[in-house]
Amino acid sequence: MAKDRSEEKRSLEVAEAARETAWTRPSFVGELFMGRFQADLIFPYPEQSPADKAAGDEVLVKVETFLKEKLDADEVDATRTIPDDVMQGLKELGLFGIKIPTEYDGLGMSQINYNRIIQLVASHCASTAVLLSAHQSIGVPQPLKMFGTDEQKQKYLPLLAKGAVSAFSLTEEGVGSDPSKMSTTAVLDGDEWVINGRKLWTTNGPIADIMIVMARTNAVDEKVPEISAFIVETPTDGLTTDHRCDFLGLKAIQNGLLTFDNVRIPKENILGEAGRGLAIALKTLNTGRLTLPAAGGGAMKQALAMSRDWANERAQWGAPIGHHEAVANKIANLAAETYAVEAVTWLTSAMADEGDLDIRLEAAMAKLFCSEAMWRATDTAVQIRGGRGYETGPSLGGRGEKPMPAERLLRDARINLIIEGTSEIMRLFIAREALDPHLKAAGMKATGGGPNILKAGKFYAGWYPRTWLPNVSLPEGVEVHGKLRGHLRFVQRRGRQLARDLFHMMMRYQAGLQRKQYILGRLVDAGAELFAMTATIARASSTQADAGAVKLADLFCRQARRRLKDLHRDVYCNDDKRSYKLAREILEGKYDWLEDNIITDWQQTS
Repeated sequence: MAKDRSEEKRSLEVAEAARETAWTRPSFVGELFMGRFQADLIFPYPEQSPADKAAGDEVLVKVETFLKEKLDADEVDATRTIPDDVMQGLKELGLFGIKIPTEYDGLGMSQINYNRIIQLVASHCASTAVLLSAHQSIGVPQPLKMFGTDEQKQKYLPLLAKGAVSAFSLTEEGVGSDPSKMSTTAVLDGDEWVINGRKLWTTNGPIADIMIVMARTNAVDEKVPEISAFIVETPTDGLTTDHRCDFLGLKAIQNGLLTFDNVRIPKENILGEAGRGLAIALKTLNTGRLTLPAAGGGAMKQALAMSRDWANERAQWGAPIGHHEAVANKIANLAAETYAVEAVTWLTSAMADEGDLDIRLEAAMAKLFCSEAMWRATDTAVQIRGGRGYETGPSLGGRGEKPMPAERLLRDARINLIIEGTSEIMRLFIAREALDPHLKAAGMKATGGGPNILKAGKFYAGWYPRTWLPNVSLPEGVEVHGKLRGHLRFVQRRGRQLARDLFHMMMRYQAGLQRKQYILGRLVDAGAELFAMTATIARASSTQADAGAVKLADLFCRQARRRLKDLHRDVYCNDDKRSYKLAREILEGKYDWLEDNIITDWQQTS
């Protein structure tokens, strides 16, 4: 147990060292966890400028035509390959340099237009969307723009814009979300770095021309790793792909196990400062995660289109199945959540473009909320389609029916709850950032120790009573559709309640709160619901809102309010302790009789 605590503390120290410790710009979600509803950070809902929209529209028309004419998504899924002519076409359209500035031969497009393009591609072929996203959301272009030297940008960005494929290599076989155990090393030898180690799940890795590689630049036996980022060109001696991974979905992505055996790169190929690799990764992901909500929205729109088509066409018991309450309810919920996901997607995209806010929490919230909504949506589409939802598109087409790829949509969607931070890790990341102002106010450290009673008392004596003040009116200058005003007042009230809940749990568990992952998860989920409600209300209240938007927003908010009620109750009344104790007993083998009468031939290999 003492060893476990020591390892936990070490991991926390590494994570803390990589964090952005200062909040120099405001954050709507950060303020929400402090019980402050900063409406001016959301309202009025940001709209894309006509000029920027026109630029995006022009590219979208070309991309849509190309995808329809050249990309057979079912063939890509079956063959596990994106054809060479498709790759060439993507390059000619400039889709490998969507956000790369025009001075480096890229399209120089906004985050909103980038996400519009990714949404369109993802609605048709998720494997192709991931190729493009892994290349420029978390691959070389984004961190290079943020942290590269002028020389590095001049050398690599034009190549990347023209179609040199990039990848981001961080994960290792024994290292997932805890980089403190990273074993890949980079040792300076004269004018070169020598990299040794193995990297797992590097998307685009097997076909990458350029990649970012994270490696330790101090000895492996050092207590705290110094992790740095490096630019590695391929092909290069010593770098091999040992295995191409195959997954539940995204069959055509090139993802593999890479070995670095004395791989030599120039000294100047270090990206940013030595020892700041994890910080570079985290800052890159702040914007990189915004691609997932856009891709999720594309899948959800497709799920809605399939469900609506089938619910109108299929008749049972004398009426279309969409007229039966059980199916109708699913379709209404699917539509409402799709609208909410888009509200969050375009809000956070605009925030990234404007650059006035610290969006580390908003981006993580968007990724968490939208990826889970996407999974529910694709599952719903398969359920509404019934047996045809479980049958592949090509099989349906082979017997004369519409080749709706609902099962492929479901398979491809599942990774979004895992990639770029699992839902569980996202909740812990968000919780840590949300706790930050409370920890500072109480004079506490995330790595341990109790509060400074005098400091905490001085702050909370004024702060805590204010969280109980009733709503008098909506914030000044906020225009909300009449049907949604009550929902926005609810968000204000529940935001203060969320802040109190977080404070109560912090006082109760102090430094031990970091291990109460279920409680933290509920608090984060509550924050995500409130953020999504606010974004949805703002979008539906916009002067440019689509017809029927208020009805969609109203339904979403009503359902979110019920979920919030359950989350609040479960913070204080739950079975977490019993569940954890039982899980430990299961892990110790005390319930191995539950695993009788099965065949586990997978245990024969290691």
